[in-house]
Amino acid sequence: MKLKTMDDLFLDSLRDLYDAEKQITKALPKMTKAASSDDLKAAFEQHLQVTKRQVERLEQIFTQLDQKPGGKKCAAMEGLIEEGAELIQEGKPSPILDAGLIGAAQKVEHYEMAGYGTARTFATLLGHTEAAQLLQETLEEEKETDQQLTELAESVVNEEAAQQG
Repeated sequence: MKLKTMDDLFLDSLRDLYDAEKQITKALPKMTKAASSDDLKAAFEQHLQVTKRQVERLEQIFTQLDQKPGGKKCAAMEGLIEEGAELIQEGKPSPILDAGLIGAAQKVEHYEMAGYGTARTFATLLGHTEAAQLLQETLEEEKETDQQLTELAESVVNEEAAQQG
């Protein structure tokens, strides 16, 4: 896709986010299985459900814009997910792996927050008010997930990992 207009850039951003979310829906079950903490497993399972709703929101935006989702590979998310997969391959379920998984998940969340914030700004600029609201809703969910992961890391997981090794 040639980027000639802000609309092109906006669609490119949405397609990048769409592929990122689809990749995340495949990665989260693997992260859940690898986690040893029941709280972390629950957080990953909850985020999978949230991510599925985020995919639906993006599809709703594409419908509003009379566009098809897909058509772009999010290389950044692919790399972030690969880092998490490498952690899983290198360690057995333990508090140390849990701490690493939280770090990997937060990298994903921060990428998503940047992407959704940018797409929301583009939507607002282009007058796509409903799309901007939907993107803002997702952005708030990403921030909330990041905060939940921070709290889990700081209240339990990191301490357990430090005591183990």
